[in-house]
Amino acid sequence: MPSTKHIVILGSTGSIGRQALDVISAMPSRFVVDGLVANRNVKLLLEQARAFSVASIALLDVEGNRDARRDVEIQAADVGCRTFWGDEGVEELVKGSGAEMVISALVGFAGLKPTLAAIRGGKDIALANKETLVAAGALVTRAVRECHVRLLPVDSEHSALFQCLEGERSDEVKRLILTASGGPFRDATVAQLKSVSVADALSHPTWSMGRKITIDSATLMNKGLEIIEAHWLFGVGVDKIDVVLHPQSVVHSLVEFVDGSVKAQLGMPDMRLPILYALCYPERVENSRIPEMNLLEHSPLTFQPPDASRFHCLRLAKEALQSGGTMPAVMNAANEVAVERFLSGKIGFMGIPDIVEKTMARHNVTAVEPELEEIHHADGWARECATQIS
Repeated sequence: MPSTKHIVILGSTGSIGRQALDVISAMPSRFVVDGLVANRNVKLLLEQARAFSVASIALLDVEGNRDARRDVEIQAADVGCRTFWGDEGVEELVKGSGAEMVISALVGFAGLKPTLAAIRGGKDIALANKETLVAAGALVTRAVRECHVRLLPVDSEHSALFQCLEGERSDEVKRLILTASGGPFRDATVAQLKSVSVADALSHPTWSMGRKITIDSATLMNKGLEIIEAHWLFGVGVDKIDVVLHPQSVVHSLVEFVDGSVKAQLGMPDMRLPILYALCYPERVENSRIPEMNLLEHSPLTFQPPDASRFHCLRLAKEALQSGGTMPAVMNAANEVAVERFLSGKIGFMGIPDIVEKTMARHNVTAVEPELEEIHHADGWARECATQIS
């Protein structure tokens, strides 16, 4: 009988956090949820805390007056949990928890500091936050090595690569192949992309995700971020990481070996499967929440190359990784600003890669392996720069 594992979830009210709790709810004897962290969704956070008898909650967004915060603390006390606030509060919750694993599912750059705090607290990381490795890959992977913890990917593509690489020698890997659905505009022309609406961009044909990630999927920036993430997770150069469009989203990624053999991991397009794999690794465990897959219902499976002339974000991500240092952090920050500007109707869809490219062009990389302070400075500079670009 496996021992009970204690978990903290960063980003519990988001898509990944909710699905992680769904997986955990089907295995009550296997997992205990010690802490939950959200940005600002107090109502859902308190509901989750009550449902899972959580000891501590934290809110990153500390806006609001003292009375409002006091009201949240009173409600949390009624549920039976302590309340923490802001970045420092989240770090205190993570470090003070007895959890063995932290699910890092906060959206964007906000996930970096608490993930580092969890690593330095000796906790294994189930990583669903792309931006942590994109902005600070060298820093995070060094901390993982020094603290002797495990970094387990939750992204469906990286979970697939991780599974395909199990038991294989790194020097026998020829290339990693990330699959992409292609989003809603896989076959759109450049002219059509210029007139894309927010509603159009949020209509993903396969996956159900948060707004920011859905837009990244539409621009293929998500795949660019995943290239950088794969580099840090698996120690493979950008020249050995490729992307193919796979509209059915059944093959989650592939590994090609030097002898010509190719391994692929297949499954339903459902994030609960990679979440379960990370939670239970190295075991494979049955879970009633995971849908079964019938291959006969998903044929044919098709693949095609992405069109670089329409999806510039792939190129920009590769250039950021090749530049190294603070450039990936700058690219990521500019993209977060550009996506928010698009969602608020301030720029067009093609303005997203344009802002990212112009921000990157204005940045001078100053450190090969930047420390956290340098990364934060680059992030702040890029956000200001991207905001000002018309």
